[in-house]
Amino acid sequence: MSSAIALVTVGCSSVDYQRLTSGQLSGSLFVMWVGEGNNSGDGNFLFVPDPRDPLIFHRPDRSAPGSTIQPGLMYTDGGSIPKIAQVFKGLSPWGYAPAYMIHDWVFTAHHCIVDGSSEHRFDQVRGVEFADSAAILGEAIKSLIAAKQVAPDDVAPGTITAAVGSLVAKNLWDEKGACKALQVSAKDIAAAEAAIPGSTTKARNLRTFRVPETIVPSVAPAKPAKIVARLSF
Repeated sequence: MSSAIALVTVGCSSVDYQRLTSGQLSGSLFVMWVGEGNNSGDGNFLFVPDPRDPLIFHRPDRSAPGSTIQPGLMYTDGGSIPKIAQVFKGLSPWGYAPAYMIHDWVFTAHHCIVDGSSEHRFDQVRGVEFADSAAILGEAIKSLIAAKQVAPDDVAPGTITAAVGSLVAKNLWDEKGACKALQVSAKDIAAAEAAIPGSTTKARNLRTFRVPETIVPSVAPAKPAKIVARLSF
C-alpha cells in the first residue's frame, strides 16, 4: 500500500536517518487476515486498532507536523505481513512492523486529505509533507531500537528510511484519486469487529480516528477475521 515495505532505493532521500532522534511508541497492534490473496499465497490484511490500548506514536518534536499519530483501521501490505507474523519476536527488520503501520497510516490519511476528505480521523496528519513522512518512519524505527524491541542494525534502518524518501515513494505520495481504493469495506469492518469487539465501534468516539457511521455494519459476520499477529509495548 505504501512504500514502507518495498525497499526501493531509487533516487536520493531528503532525510538522513543518522540525524533523526527517537520518539515514543506505545500501545498494541493487531494484524488480521481478511481474505485470500493472489497465486503467490499472499492474502488481504487489515491493521486493527486495539480498543483498549491503541498504537500511538509521539514524535520527538511535539511541534512538528504529525506530532502524535494514532493509526486507524486500514489495509496493509499483504505481501509483507505474513513475514512479519513469523518473526515478530526475532531481530529481523520485519520487526519494524509498528513503524510501518505508522507510516502506512500517514500515507492513507494523506491520500484521503488530497482527495478532499474532511474526516476528523485524518486531522492528525494534515500538514505532513513527504519529507515528514520519511522522517516519521525513521523516528519510529529509532523508537523501537531505543525501547529494545529490536536490535540495533547498521544498515537496515537507514536503507528503509532512504527507500521511503526516494523518488519512487514521492511518486506514490503524489498520486491522486487513491483514497477510495484505500477505504475499508463494510464486510471487513464487520469481520474486525467480530474478532475484536470495540475495535471499530469504540473508535467512533475518538476524534483522532473514526470509522464513518455510514459504513459501520449493524450485524457482525458469522466468521470473524483471523488474527495473524499482535504486538504490544
